[in-house]
Amino acid sequence: MKPSVNLEVRPEVKLAVKPGVLVVSHGSREADWVRLVDDAVAACSALMGSEVPVVSAFLELVEGRLIQDGVNALEAEDVTDLYVLPLFVSSGSTHVDDIAQAFGMAPVSATRAGELEPFAVREGMRVRFGAPIDDDGDIAELLLRNIEGLSSEAAWELGAAREGALGAGAEPVRRRERLLLVAHGSREAVFHGRWRDGMAALAERVRELGGFAGAHSAMLLPNQAACKLGALQRRYPDDAFIVVPLFLSEGFFTRTVIPTRLAGLNYRYNGRALLPSPQIARWMERQIREWLRDLDDIDKMDDMGSAGSGSLGS
Repeated sequence: MKPSVNLEVRPEVKLAVKPGVLVVSHGSREADWVRLVDDAVAACSALMGSEVPVVSAFLELVEGRLIQDGVNALEAEDVTDLYVLPLFVSSGSTHVDDIAQAFGMAPVSATRAGELEPFAVREGMRVRFGAPIDDDGDIAELLLRNIEGLSSEAAWELGAAREGALGAGAEPVRRRERLLLVAHGSREAVFHGRWRDGMAALAERVRELGGFAGAHSAMLLPNQAACKLGALQRRYPDDAFIVVPLFLSEGFFTRTVIPTRLAGLNYRYNGRALLPSPQIARWMERQIREWLRDLDDIDKMDDMGSAGSGSLGS
């Protein structure tokens, strides 16, 4: 369902440069889901101080808080430069592509047109579209902390015993534990590849940080999780498996879909999502400050161009 938007082109108003940030997430009918996102955005706003207004908006399901509502709120604060930050876990999300196209960005795939109508922004406003999480070191640390209680010291002992039995020159001591990162995913070719690559890189980061025996990934769309976990367990029968959900907030997928899909298989799981965590606010802050630095560089170049464009006297 396409959110309704105001397609009126608003008259340009000459203003001093004022940046503003619109953090966009999917949205949910669950009030707790929305609250966790809002809390993270509020924490990011506090980290930014009075430098720049930061507004939380949603793709759908949260009436009065949709993307156009967020744009309108920032325009009311006389924002001239807008940074749209997609709070999604992967650039393989077709939702991210839809939102980007509705802000005038090029499509990820030439074969897929966006499903949203263009958003109305004030004429002359500069819009920069940011990137979702994908593969990020801070997020890898967050995921590792999420599963700390699922990892067993016995896995270290088993690895050490195995090394001792093999004698000198054996492989280094390692956990007899493997990770399976599970996320939503996509069936569409280009988007599937983005999900796959980002998940694989992030899983490897977590593996390195935690010293696990291996790291793997599986999507719910297409339905890979059970098949992938079963095949891995047959290949590594002596290893334990920890399933790591890659979702922004706990909800239907973490509580119901993943356990249902993996029913009958032996694995460790606690369903913890990325939120709540202060690292999400810090991740947002880092993206915003990088944009502000770029924006400052652009303005300096514009000022230099203006200074050099005057006519020379005869």
